[in-house]
Amino acid sequence: MQNLTLKKVKEKFSDSIQGVIEFRGELTIVIEKESLLALCSFLKDDPELQYNFLSDVTAVDYPERGKRFEVVYNLYSILERWRIRLKVNVGEEESVPSVTSLWDSANWPEREVFDLFGIRFDNHPDLTRIVMPDDWVGHPLRKDFPLTQEEVTFSHNKNRPPKMVE
Repeated sequence: MQNLTLKKVKEKFSDSIQGVIEFRGELTIVIEKESLLALCSFLKDDPELQYNFLSDVTAVDYPERGKRFEVVYNLYSILERWRIRLKVNVGEEESVPSVTSLWDSANWPEREVFDLFGIRFDNHPDLTRIVMPDDWVGHPLRKDFPLTQEEVTFSHNKNRPPKMVE
């Protein structure tokens, strides 16, 4: 039950909670980034909760806010079939602790957030671009990224059509 999760989190991390949203059976907790690793470790290891699956890490850009980015973690307890969403607010030049030490599955989503939003993850094992080319300038999912059109360059020889496979 989500109420048990919220109760336990409030008991142990009340000073770190910036907000709680319960909507249509979904629980979202906004926390301070300094407590992210401790809270995630608690949610994963607590025998009554067992949020043992990190299903996604993503981000949202709100350029009008002082801390413009929300890094969003979607956790799932396979045993209990519960979901929880954690959000951490970060500013333009701030970084977030990597949760790869808790869930290996965070590796690629954290790289994707870094590549597309420019948010750095401290202690990530390989924080390199994953979607955009290495020489790409900027982060295309930021709301202030310029909207331009580029001519597509194909890798096959332009003088010869591609071979058809039979």
